[in-house]
Amino acid sequence: MGEQVPLHVVAAGSDADALVRRCAAAGWSAHRGFALLEPAWDLADRRLVCHGAVGDDHTASQAVLAAARGAGIIAVATGQLALNLAADLRRVGPLGLTPGKAEAADGLDLDAEQRALLSRLAAGSTIAAAAEAEFVSLRTANRRIAAARQSLGVKTTREAVMIYIKHARD
Repeated sequence: MGEQVPLHVVAAGSDADALVRRCAAAGWSAHRGFALLEPAWDLADRRLVCHGAVGDDHTASQAVLAAARGAGIIAVATGQLALNLAADLRRVGPLGLTPGKAEAADGLDLDAEQRALLSRLAAGSTIAAAAEAEFVSLRTANRRIAAARQSLGVKTTREAVMIYIKHARD
């Protein structure tokens, strides 16, 4: 497996949906659930990403088995089950890698969704208008902007937009 395989354990379904969309944009095929009926063992060439909720140990073991076969995993889990699943997936490969997420030349640690929202805010849109233009809910937009502020180490959205504009110009 030369390519980065996406392995993620997230707490919210909206985060999982965003990751599935990002993987699909990078050419991965989404498969709901973790049970794989493929006769071939090595699935790395298929670029398959399995996603769904993990509510018990059996589903968690299916997710780990799918990852061992080369499938990407985007699991929604909480509590001790999420911690155990993350520990098991780390034995297969590094967590948090997202295909298609190229490092931007500006050096800012922002994902594509955060950049899109900050770009619209920099152009003068309100958060509500930017959310509508990016086809996300206002709550999701606010969460992504809050994550961008945290990544940039600032307290206000205005400061985040100013840093984004400054780096976009350079």
